[in-house]
Amino acid sequence: MEKIKINTDDGISVEASAPIIVSASRATDIPAFYADWFQERLHKGYSVWKNPFNGVKSYVAYDKTRLIVFWSKNPTPLLKTGGLLDYLDNRGINSYIQFTLNDYYEEKLEMGVPSLSNRMDTFKRLVDRLGYGKVIWRFDPLILAKGLIVDDLLEKIYNIGVKLNGYTEKLVFSFADISSYKKVQNNLYKNNIQYREFSQEDMIEFATGLVDMNKEWKLELATCAEKIDLDMFGIKHNKCIDDELMIKYFSDDMLLMNHIGVEVTKDIFGEISVEYKKNKKDKGQRKVCGCIDSKDIGEYNTCPHLCEYCYANSSKEIAKQNYMKHRENPHNENITGR
Repeated sequence: MEKIKINTDDGISVEASAPIIVSASRATDIPAFYADWFQERLHKGYSVWKNPFNGVKSYVAYDKTRLIVFWSKNPTPLLKTGGLLDYLDNRGINSYIQFTLNDYYEEKLEMGVPSLSNRMDTFKRLVDRLGYGKVIWRFDPLILAKGLIVDDLLEKIYNIGVKLNGYTEKLVFSFADISSYKKVQNNLYKNNIQYREFSQEDMIEFATGLVDMNKEWKLELATCAEKIDLDMFGIKHNKCIDDELMIKYFSDDMLLMNHIGVEVTKDIFGEISVEYKKNKKDKGQRKVCGCIDSKDIGEYNTCPHLCEYCYANSSKEIAKQNYMKHRENPHNENITGR
């Protein structure tokens, strides 16, 4: 990633990464809680990111940014007049959003998000605002627990899918891999949530049911960072930071196309042909992750949705403390206000 020199709010000259693609964010819900902060930092030209393992801070400059990929469970704040999406439009910066739209109300797994009907309304408004195909539906993660079996998950997805029909072209899902995250196990245990891991048979049962009801919607189906191969069902391995989506919707942005390593040409009829010049897989992600290279600007322990299965918060109390610190100091160069 290219490095450039910037001046901080204090007038100090520092070296900063200058990403073409920004992820906002896998680590926290920036659209729901930090949209105003991010808009201000874009205007200032940079933000500070702290390494979650050693606390070392680094600078991220937005001078060269051409695309922002949002991740959210409640991106309603993006839609306000004069807000972040309007700002990006004025700057000529592209965007699309990974919108996690689950239904775990009865199970009390996502008590910090608005009602399902409210979130579905936001989904549709975002499609109207950004355009069809730029709002991706995620039901993520799929969780098996006491009183929650595969058929229940399929029913939940169906009830959402019939209402989103015509508003999205893709559904992305993942199977909760709780055994890989000790802090998630601890959080579920503390809250007396009796979960179980997906077996191969569970995954096949789910895929079979999903494909059957998708005959009605004809969505592209994809898994996120899953080892299991479901190609036999027509279910792909997803790229959430997706060069194919970028080519489809942002092919006129030559700086972005050059960054992702493709040469795009159009014939006299407007048909696009693409030649791949280089592989841009994000080497910082898991081997089974299909995402291309980007810079994620979020930080762990900052999301006050407080979902019971969250892998990004080590504890609810720390997340709440960090969010309150942000509220006390919302103009800080770092998302935590510290």
